[in-house]
Amino acid sequence: MSTTGILFVTGATSGFGRAIAEIFASHQWKVIITGRRQERLDALKTELENKYKTSVLPLCFDVRDEMEVNNAVNSLPADWKNIDVLVNNAGLALGKEVLQEGDSMQWVTMIDTNIKGLLYVTKAVSPLLIERKKGTIINIGSIAGKESYTGGNVYSATKFAVDGLTKNMRLDFLPHHIRVSQIAPGAAETEFSLVRFSGDQSKADATYKGFMPLDARDIAEAAWFIATRPPHVCINDLVIMPTAQANATTFNRNSN
Repeated sequence: MSTTGILFVTGATSGFGRAIAEIFASHQWKVIITGRRQERLDALKTELENKYKTSVLPLCFDVRDEMEVNNAVNSLPADWKNIDVLVNNAGLALGKEVLQEGDSMQWVTMIDTNIKGLLYVTKAVSPLLIERKKGTIINIGSIAGKESYTGGNVYSATKFAVDGLTKNMRLDFLPHHIRVSQIAPGAAETEFSLVRFSGDQSKADATYKGFMPLDARDIAEAAWFIATRPPHVCINDLVIMPTAQANATTFNRNSN
């Protein structure tokens, strides 16, 4: 594909989304950054434009609200509609209780964000790709969408859904020359665990104790690699783990 283009990335105010926005901006792509926190979006826009001399368009909306999603995408100026890459990154885990002790409101938030949000954004953005008969969609999944683990239950179910949706989207978009990929990270130190444990820093720190986890840049580099393959190449699925992690539950915690 071309060396520059337009990226649309959800959940850009932290973690993988922010890192993905930065790596594309560093290659002079125009970047549409989305999220729920306007002040963070504005700060990121200023930072990326000053650092990389490219154009950044912030869109503040909640992926869980289909009307907000549609209004935001419909508001795109004409010169921002030629989107080349959509990264469905917005997602979260809440809690790690066994199912019978789980919080149903947390379940709703995870399902609405991780599954329905991905669907809403893809449905809104994909006509812009279909019209041009090209583009790449990258869904951020998880090792939790490949293997179950105790306390994963609903979060894991949502990421199994992302895995399945990615495969079906590849079929749906095949006639339109649109590539569909998934990146499924293992343990990665972002805000993920802090959010999961409701801001409990000690629990978040314990998640990564004794080994070197992935960081957001590792996943951003994978997204960049996927997006910049020649048009005839589609990277269907990338499972990326820390060297110290063998599967969803097995770690070498003496590897630091």
